[in-house]
Amino acid sequence: MEFALTAPVFFLFIFGIIECGLLFWTQLGIQHGSEMAARCATVNTTLCSSSNTITSYAAQQAFGLTLPAGTFTYSTATCGNQVSANYSFEFPQILNLSPMTLTGRACFPS
Repeated sequence: MEFALTAPVFFLFIFGIIECGLLFWTQLGIQHGSEMAARCATVNTTLCSSSNTITSYAAQQAFGLTLPAGTFTYSTATCGNQVSANYSFEFPQILNLSPMTLTGRACFPS
């Protein structure tokens, strides 16, 4: 009887921790992909020679996430080579929450 009363709260807590972990992992992957692509555009111009290859490289460097290359954008700013990312993080349908937009931006060499 006690378990039946506490189990829903316990499982909600566990699944909330898992979703927060996935959210932070996705944010970290987006930021890391942006940083590595901005660095590649500056340091390794043979590998990252065009906007398409830079955004593809950013998607590959996103810590195992399967993000489309369209998530990332490349531009040349006053700070150097800038790579930005926008990604809509979807929560499970059970929670009925609206998607959260995650962003990342990196500029190299500054």
